[in-house]
Amino acid sequence: TQVEEGAVSLWNWAVTKHMGSVVNDEQRAKLRFVACRLVCLCEGSDPLEGTIRRQILMSMKTGKGWIDIGKADLADGFLEIAMSSIEKLYAKLLKGSDGEADIDVHKADVEKNLFKVLSYQAESAVAQGDFQKAVMCVQRCKDMLMKLPKETCYLSILCYNFGVETYEWKRYEQSSFWLSQSYDIGKMDMKYCVGKEMQAKVLRLLATTYFEWDCNLYLDKALKAISLANQENLHPAGFFLKVKILLKSGASDEDINSAVAEFLHHEMSLDFCLNTAKLLLEHGRESVGFDFLKSVPERFESSPDLGKITLLHIEFLLHNKRELLAKQKVEEIIIGHYTGKQLLPEALNRLHIILWDRAAKHYEAKSYSEALHWYNYSVSFYTPGQIDQNLAKLQRNMASCYLHLKQVDKAKEAVKEAERCDPNSIFTKFSIYKIAVMEKDTDKAVEAVIEMGKLAEKPSQHKDKLRVDENTGTNLLSLAAQIALENEQQVVAIKALEYLSEHLQDCQQLFAALKCLVRLMLSKVMAENEEKSVSYVLNNTFSAAHKRLAESFTEEKFTGDMRIFEAHWFRKVAWNLAVQFGGCPEKMRDFFLLSFKLSQFCPSDKAVLIAQKTCLLMAAAVDLEMGRQEVTPSEQTELLTQALQHLQACKEIWKVLKLTGDFVKDPTDTLLLLYEFEARSKLNDPKLYNLMESVWEQPQIEVKTLEIIASLAMESPARYPVLCKKALKSALNLHRKQTVIDAVKFSKCLHSLINLSLPTGLTDLDACVLQEVWDYFEDALSVMNSTDAYPEMEILWLMTRAWNTGIFQYTVGKYKEAEQWCGLGMRFLNHLGTLKKSYE
Repeated sequence: TQVEEGAVSLWNWAVTKHMGSVVNDEQRAKLRFVACRLVCLCEGSDPLEGTIRRQILMSMKTGKGWIDIGKADLADGFLEIAMSSIEKLYAKLLKGSDGEADIDVHKADVEKNLFKVLSYQAESAVAQGDFQKAVMCVQRCKDMLMKLPKETCYLSILCYNFGVETYEWKRYEQSSFWLSQSYDIGKMDMKYCVGKEMQAKVLRLLATTYFEWDCNLYLDKALKAISLANQENLHPAGFFLKVKILLKSGASDEDINSAVAEFLHHEMSLDFCLNTAKLLLEHGRESVGFDFLKSVPERFESSPDLGKITLLHIEFLLHNKRELLAKQKVEEIIIGHYTGKQLLPEALNRLHIILWDRAAKHYEAKSYSEALHWYNYSVSFYTPGQIDQNLAKLQRNMASCYLHLKQVDKAKEAVKEAERCDPNSIFTKFSIYKIAVMEKDTDKAVEAVIEMGKLAEKPSQHKDKLRVDENTGTNLLSLAAQIALENEQQVVAIKALEYLSEHLQDCQQLFAALKCLVRLMLSKVMAENEEKSVSYVLNNTFSAAHKRLAESFTEEKFTGDMRIFEAHWFRKVAWNLAVQFGGCPEKMRDFFLLSFKLSQFCPSDKAVLIAQKTCLLMAAAVDLEMGRQEVTPSEQTELLTQALQHLQACKEIWKVLKLTGDFVKDPTDTLLLLYEFEARSKLNDPKLYNLMESVWEQPQIEVKTLEIIASLAMESPARYPVLCKKALKSALNLHRKQTVIDAVKFSKCLHSLINLSLPTGLTDLDACVLQEVWDYFEDALSVMNSTDAYPEMEILWLMTRAWNTGIFQYTVGKYKEAEQWCGLGMRFLNHLGTLKKSYE
């Protein structure tokens, strides 16, 4: 009992809350479901009459609730429960009845509920596509109408709704059945019928169903249905449908005329008449259509929409290629416009569209004079001095026609008028541009391109049909570049391509534009030798290519192969440009770096790695060279730091590259060492000593490398005498180890070492230093004794340095040392040739 009471309370709560919009239809259906199930579970073996009646009500409403929210399959069980409960109720009532009179009362009592349950079961069956079950349920309902005449209207509308649903699902056979049932049921009881308007509505849909199902097969049925509909209730839709069916069936003009004549005596709207005329003309019934159209103005003489009739007339005259008659109609409208018979704004807009469309067709056919004729009709409706963006577009279109006709002055006038109406339009600037190109006015053409580029950057402020979309700017700039190239105006084309490359979103189009721009700039460099002005544009172009290659990974249409192809093209051209700009180190470095950056989008095969290594080496070399020039300390520091960065990247690539093959004769290791030594020594970098530790450990280091290191160690602003001396000593040792000593190279190395160890003018020298230097002189004498190739000037220099060192010792009272050094100097005298007598 408590469960049952709780279920009833839940049911009542759901009803109350749904009325107050607290719960929606689906939530109510779920609550009813729970309440109803609980009530059913509480049913005893012999329930009371009131309990059964409540169960019937709750089951019916629960089933209907599921149907209404589109879950008909959940409704069937509850409707079966309702049906079973009705049978129980009927049996219980019969048990307690007294005679036939009571039985009739009980039957009437349950038949109302039975009718409802059957109608709900029919709804559920239709929703689930069970046509046969739905037919059976409706037939049982239909049989009960004699006893329940008030349900006639409900059942008729129910069948109509089934007809609508099945029509929408294109189940025309089922739809025709339900609509026929609806019409027949609607006639069963005149007192409780749906009314003539509803019956006509049913018949119109029935006719439409036959028409769309198979007009040829069911033509008679469709015509019969629509004729009955029109008899039941006159409605424009009925007349229109009848004409439509007749046209589809290929009826004669006479039959169609008769159908049209049927509604000429009735009140119909202008739009309905126009739609009928349009239908006739679209189906090629010109005679009937135009005759009908001519009769319409008399019916609507006072209507402000009368112009619509003329517009339709013009449209179909043009459609049927009767252009001369159409022109006459247009001219009549123009005369009316200036004599107080103006078209309504909506109709006038429609006329402009018709005129522009006709002009456009002539333009496409290259009948430019005829196109102008139609555009001039449109101009006739504008007042002098009027500012309108549509008028601007009209003038631009006319300018295009004049240009094709080589009437440049008239084109200029039209563009001037367009500029007055819409000065900030990119389309107007494009028209100015076309004229400038045609007149070979380069300055004006470039100015127009610049304006177009600026306008392409700004979103359009227009709220009308001329609103500029994202692609308009790029399309016009692309067309501008094409026009300039066709007219051999490279300067203009370059400017257009520059702006175009800034706005293009499509990767393939962008790279095509950038490559075209590069080729044009290269040809300009070759032809005019304008390296300075051109390199800036080229640098920007390659930077744009690099930027877009980096962004292109997210663009699906731009495949990996496409990216690699473009990267190879741009890196190779950048390399060639770097070589071409050899006279300008800064530009050369920039293009080598661009080539390196672009190569990073290519697969890292051996050829690409070699190219990357070379680009970075060249960039570092240029930075070092620029650092040797007359630059400020801060500029020099920046250049040297950049060089180190390039060298570091180069080292990483070189490590990988060495794994791919034999590079024994490749000088890269030596160059990396020398470039890094120069940069670090001039930056006074503490890491220089770590670098040199690895150098001293190298067994295969060349003499020349050591000599260059020694030279760089003392090149301003670097000053590392210890490193210099160590390098020279190592070089000298290597010279000594040669099978045949190269006396010339040996002499130069020894000269540098003595100069570093024995500075000129110093007298107070440490004995160890003097001994070390003495050994160098002895080395020189040893080589002189073994070869006659020792350079005479070097012998003279050694003799002089030894003698002067002795003199310096003499001046400070070191006579023994003075005798030794002067004696050493005299030992070189015998090795002099022609100069011996002069010094002896």
